[in-house]
Amino acid sequence: MKPTPTTVSRTRAVVYLRISQDRTGAHLGVDRQREDCHALAERNGWDVVETYIDNDLSAYSGKKRPGYRQMLADLDHGTATVVVAWHTDRLHRSPTELEEYIDLSERRGVNTHTCQAGPIDLSTPSGRMTARILGAVARHESEHKGARVARARQQKAMAGEWAGGIRPFGWGVPTGETQKRVARKTGEENDEPVLDTSKVVPEEAEALRVWTDMILSGGSIRSCVKWCTDKGVTTTRGNPIGHVEMRDMLLRPRNAGIAVYRGEEVGRGQWEPVVDEAKFRAVVAILSDPSRRTTPGAQPKWLGSLLYLCGRDGCGRGLTVTQSGGRQYPSYKCATGHGGGRRAELVDQYVEDTIVERLSRDDAEDLLLPGPDDVDVAGLQAESERIRRRMTDLAGLFGAGQLELSPFTEGMETARAQLDGVTHQLARAAMVDPLVGLVGAPDVRKVWKALLLEQKRNVLRAALVVTLVKPRSGRMPDGGYFDYDAVVFEWKRKSRGEGSPSLDGRQ
Repeated sequence: MKPTPTTVSRTRAVVYLRISQDRTGAHLGVDRQREDCHALAERNGWDVVETYIDNDLSAYSGKKRPGYRQMLADLDHGTATVVVAWHTDRLHRSPTELEEYIDLSERRGVNTHTCQAGPIDLSTPSGRMTARILGAVARHESEHKGARVARARQQKAMAGEWAGGIRPFGWGVPTGETQKRVARKTGEENDEPVLDTSKVVPEEAEALRVWTDMILSGGSIRSCVKWCTDKGVTTTRGNPIGHVEMRDMLLRPRNAGIAVYRGEEVGRGQWEPVVDEAKFRAVVAILSDPSRRTTPGAQPKWLGSLLYLCGRDGCGRGLTVTQSGGRQYPSYKCATGHGGGRRAELVDQYVEDTIVERLSRDDAEDLLLPGPDDVDVAGLQAESERIRRRMTDLAGLFGAGQLELSPFTEGMETARAQLDGVTHQLARAAMVDPLVGLVGAPDVRKVWKALLLEQKRNVLRAALVVTLVKPRSGRMPDGGYFDYDAVVFEWKRKSRGEGSPSLDGRQ
């Protein structure tokens, strides 16, 4: 009688694959590991019941690896008794992770086999020692690689070279060469142009200069964002430019040709600056001013909102535009109830005509503020660099243990205070008089019409005070019903020989 054949049970195995960095998104490194691991399992007669993949994830970084965590959970439930990996450093580069893996292997009788390092018997002291030594070596390699990468990035920054990443707005001219790029999601391969990020993109560079001048002439980040919306200007990725993106771009030292490493300025960059350093420092001073309102209310829609003053009974409050009370048109009104019936569009048009007429006169240049001739911009810039170098030296001494905390803190506070003073002096030198672009223009009215509302309001703030007094009732001498005499102008700046504080803008 022939013996009954018995079914031979094959060993169940799982495969773990990981690659730290997949620059192309093509999974080529993982695929190579897969081929080697499955070949090892086949040679040993193991059945691969599951394959776990963590692509473009580093074991050293400490980030969660979903494939690895799922494998541990499955092993704990008895899915397999063998783990196959290309090398032990694909599994662990952290001593903490290794100890957790050793504990699980002992509890569940799991064996580990690698294509490069052979079998790792974690059930014996010598096997565990080997695993720990390999883990220590792998961690050393990771730390050494990290140091090399950091040093290379520092060297690039010190040399003023672009360290890579998203193309910076304002720079990146095609060189004529192309490189292969693989889309991570679709796997599609495309030819992308190689960009020279030391060369400026003219349209974007001009936009950076416009935004800088807008801030220096009293504009806001919000007005710059609106400018982008009106002009159709987007980020280098084609996304709309919002408040955060605009602020980041305005505060970027790169604009002035300054290289940065780990948030610290390290010298001049090897690219074309698009903004004068004095202007850049001024923008930084303005946007970093703690007294600057960072959560503004609704965008004003009228020239005189809160700028025109109520002149009835010495009120002096700022007027707002309202359409309440059954009126058919927006009108300026005081919170006390004064000012009703003053049609906003007529008042604004009259004020605009008055400003344009005054700035079109031959003596309009007398209204400009004197330039900051007393400010030594070059000297201030050199002083700024000396202070920053001193701060860097202090940090280096403190880090090396050659300077105690108290003198380090005192020295840094003194340096910061000095740097703040220098920055504000540079800001004063770079501030732009809101009237500059209008005075001397061949066609002042054309330039005025091209200004944003906020820029017009800045001119109004800088040049004159408009007060609305109680208007006369009935028809005026000119046949209309608008009382021009109820709009009183007091110019903050007067030309030489000009004695009257009130000017009539009617033509």
